Amino acid sequence: IICQTTELCKNYKNFHVLQNVNLSINRGEIYGLIGENGAGKSTLIRILTGLAFQSSGVVTLFGNTENLRYERAKIGCTVETPALYKDMTARQNLEIQRVQRGIPDKTCISKTLELVGLDQTKKKKVNDFSLGMKQRLALAAALLGEPEFLILDEPVNGLDPQGIVEIRELILRLNQEQQITILISSHILDELSKLATHYGFVDRGAMVREVSAAELDAACRKCIRLSVTDTRALCRVLDGMGMEYNIISESEADIYGEVSVTQLAVALDKEGCEVRSMHEHDESLENYYMNLMGGGRNA
Repeated sequence: IICQTTELCKNYKNFHVLQNVNLSINRGEIYGLIGENGAGKSTLIRILTGLAFQSSGVVTLFGNTENLRYERAKIGCTVETPALYKDMTARQNLEIQRVQRGIPDKTCISKTLELVGLDQTKKKKVNDFSLGMKQRLALAAALLGEPEFLILDEPVNGLDPQGIVEIRELILRLNQEQQITILISSHILDELSKLATHYGFVDRGAMVREVSAAELDAACRKCIRLSVTDTRALCRVLDGMGMEYNIISESEADIYGEVSVTQLAVALDKEGCEVRSMHEHDESLENYYMNLMGGGRNA
């Protein structure tokens, strides 16, 4: 286990930010931390990186609960807004980071710039970088010293589609080629589902559930997505058949469980409702999250 918390709590006077959080991240995982604003994700990350301290509970890093300052030297992180010097080049920014962190090997800068695809920026100032390039430079700073564990807080926040793809490919390469264990906190659930091997769902300061990507795939039920001319008629028919369903829009609905397509089409025809299209559809990570946090289905 690379990172573990046991009954972790963080209180500010009478306000409980984290309540008995148990988290477990194994070597080689890409762990997606999911929760709405104010759920406690950033506080949890700050405690793991040593920027804040817990009120109670235990943090275990690389199997150790003591001398965490030494263990945190094996962690690279981008927390909140990356601190970059905009009037300097990428290389100059990394040189400052190298000196501040006491890394003796100067060749690590060239290696890291090449790793994140910024080795050709040369004398270009950070102020002239795109947002995606700035995010990659922040990642480069986190990668100095060859960390075993990388913590990324909203790594694709504000990026355009191309920038998101670039960061995604970089994260996967770091995990698969460099064998770096990664914790990602992100609001973009569709993007996170393309990366994560494991998930932790946080709500109101508590860890609601931890699941693997395989367990999540099994839990995200397949359904039939139906497009019709009258969803009210569809509701009447499905209620009569005792089917579980979810109305998506004025013309679309998801139907769960085994359904006789012929029987459904005949019943809808009697109600004067026409079927426009029908196809299999997988429940998304976003739907799973909403249901887990208390969002119900329309049925």
